[in-house]
Amino acid sequence: MKIQFLGAAQTVTGSCYMIETDDKRFAIDCGMHQGNKEIEKRNVDTDIYEPARIDFFLVTHAHIDHTGLLPRMARMGFKGKIYCTEPTRDLLEIMLQDSAHIQEMEAEWATKKQSRKGKKPVEPLYTQDDAARVSRFFETVEYNQPFEPCPGVRVTYRDAGHILGSAFLEVQVKENGDSTRMVFSGDLGRPNQLMVNDPDEPGIADYLFLESTYGDRNHKDSGTSRVELAEAIAYSYGHGEKVIIPAFAVERTQEVLYTLYLLDKEGKLPKDMPIYLDSPLAIRATEIFRKHPKYMDDELRKIIESGEDPLDLPNLRFTLKTHESTALNTMDGPAIIISASGMCNAGRVKHHLRHNIWKDGASIVFVGYQGQGTPGRKIVDGAQTVRLFGEDVAIRAKVFTIGGFSGHAGQSQILDWVKSIARPEMEVFLVHGEEMSQRTLAGLLKEQFGVSVNIPEYLEELMLKPGKIVETIVDSQRAQPRVDWLFLIGETESKMAQLRKRLEKVEEKDWMEQVEIRDRLVELNSEILSFLSQV
Repeated sequence: MKIQFLGAAQTVTGSCYMIETDDKRFAIDCGMHQGNKEIEKRNVDTDIYEPARIDFFLVTHAHIDHTGLLPRMARMGFKGKIYCTEPTRDLLEIMLQDSAHIQEMEAEWATKKQSRKGKKPVEPLYTQDDAARVSRFFETVEYNQPFEPCPGVRVTYRDAGHILGSAFLEVQVKENGDSTRMVFSGDLGRPNQLMVNDPDEPGIADYLFLESTYGDRNHKDSGTSRVELAEAIAYSYGHGEKVIIPAFAVERTQEVLYTLYLLDKEGKLPKDMPIYLDSPLAIRATEIFRKHPKYMDDELRKIIESGEDPLDLPNLRFTLKTHESTALNTMDGPAIIISASGMCNAGRVKHHLRHNIWKDGASIVFVGYQGQGTPGRKIVDGAQTVRLFGEDVAIRAKVFTIGGFSGHAGQSQILDWVKSIARPEMEVFLVHGEEMSQRTLAGLLKEQFGVSVNIPEYLEELMLKPGKIVETIVDSQRAQPRVDWLFLIGETESKMAQLRKRLEKVEEKDWMEQVEIRDRLVELNSEILSFLSQV
């Protein structure tokens, strides 16, 4: 049995693991690659997927970095089944349409630019028709109910506790008299997360494919995050300015709404401060959350059963239309604006940043992971300016980074999850993570459990046999973006200088922000040491 890593290999996007047996070919996830231009070129290089030869997909959850290329697969000849939970199917039906709309708009804009140069029009990655076509291939499954998508392959979906309907997969393949047990973590959630259940414990595995997004650090708890969000709101309310919250439309937005609901119940939310949910996709996703209460945790279900709506607030307003969104930027007075995208690399939030990030008294609140190369990452790392719509805009707003909202397990939580199945003969593959987090986690896994840990590269292909790995192809060089380590060192040193300047300006009472900046400086220094080892 072969496996090839077509994404989320030493990066945090583009999840796709192609498995080939003697007579079947299937994949776990099919995500869009997001980040810098070199990474995003992979979205077009999809001949390597050979979509017409794929028998089926097993989808862990609805996030676009795990599903965003499914319509392109349909465009290129895929006609099999796509297995997922019911909430995942419902979320994908709106998310893939939204993604397709973005692809069409970007292609239209690029075509106009090309036309002025006398060049050929640009084709979209996929269209809304492709997204509609792929939705016909969805087949829903239940947690803890084993099924066989084809003879010799047995699959069980378990609750991953990441987002509504998310799953990790237990896959057993019988081939030539051998039985191979694999566990694919997908995106692993953390215990005591808002809204969803804790992750289930995994079964025994010969091979564990483990996400490592936060393999080098832990999160704050949700209670601390609620306090920090209240501080950000109070800060901007006191200055008569806006709180901008870049948030992913699915799960993170709903968690923020639920947290605001709890703050309102605690009397910590200004009664006259309007809250705008400025993302049509997030608005539709919120309705899907209301549709599936059985996938939520006990605490949230009890609130719903009492007649309360934890995703609603007296001052909450939806802005579906474009003119309603733009009107927010000419509106005076304090307000909370929750808008996509979560990494500030697309969508309406870029307009809100352009109109507010240069204002003293405004707040920018990050509640999710910021990938390398994104505007969000630059802001979090302490940049003095950020480029928005071709203009360098000064950053004078107060930046809050609230880690406790993360839907991913932190370092200690990943280790606790692995502990239940760890045994020396198990092979671990670290996926969906950046270099520093993967190296750190690999060391801890080896030290604590004595397991063999592998960090695969993009396009690396392996032959799997229980108790043995035979490497057949390592063809990562032709597709892996070249890394200029000296440039990265310079960029990282620049970030550290910006953070030190920011630290000098932080008031003594803002001790939590001081701790966060110092922690980030330590992380960046570790990155430089890692880069130096590559030079």
